[in-house]
Amino acid sequence: MVLKRWDSAEYLKTEEDIALYLQACFEEAGDDAAFIAKALGTIARARSMTQLAKDTGLGRESLYKALSDDGNPSFAAILKVINALGLKLHNFSA
Repeated sequence: MVLKRWDSAEYLKTEEDIALYLQACFEEAGDDAAFIAKALGTIARARSMTQLAKDTGLGRESLYKALSDDGNPSFAAILKVINALGLKLHNFSA
C-alpha cells in the first residue's frame, strides 16, 4: 500500500471551500498565529503562489517560508496576503 501525503490545498476548489477552510482554521487555531499563517499558505498554494507574489510584491520564496510551519511573517505581510487573496476577516461567531 502506498500512502500519499495529505495536502489540503488540493481540495480548496471554490471560494466556499476556502471560506469554510479558513473558518475552521480560525476555530482550531485559538491564539496560534503560526497555524493561521500556514492556513493562508495552503490557500495561496491552492490558488497560485506565483500570482500571490506578484499581487503582494513579496518574493515567492519569501512567501513560501513565511507561510510555512516555521514561518514567522509580520502582520503587515499577513494583511498583504489576505488582501491579495481577496479574503475578508469578520466575526465567525453568532
